[in-house]
Amino acid sequence: MVGDLSRDFGKKEFVCRGKGCCDHKGQVVPELVAALQELRDRIGKPIHITSGFRCPKHNAFVGGDPHSQHMAGTAADICVTGVNTALLAIEAQNITAFKRGGIGLYGGWVHVDVREDGPARWEG
Repeated sequence: MVGDLSRDFGKKEFVCRGKGCCDHKGQVVPELVAALQELRDRIGKPIHITSGFRCPKHNAFVGGDPHSQHMAGTAADICVTGVNTALLAIEAQNITAFKRGGIGLYGGWVHVDVREDGPARWEG
């Protein structure tokens, strides 16, 4: 897939996926896209973004933290077909922006972000 933000990522992957909230608006900081591209290049497999930008209404609907990095366009929840989420989280640790930022391990996905007040690590 050819992206309009990087070689493999496009704007549409990061838009809010809520219904009846913000008409699929979205923002993403370039540092997040660059870090995701670096991770994709490292693992050699496509990364699926399950959640990128979230408007405040959608963030509340999904039970997101009131100060979620998703609302700032600095976070993505990701998964990779055929790659265990624990292994994906370990690989994310090798990316400088994620090492300084946030990495959260969940059952079916990994949260990564490029927060400035990190590092932050958790399991959900």
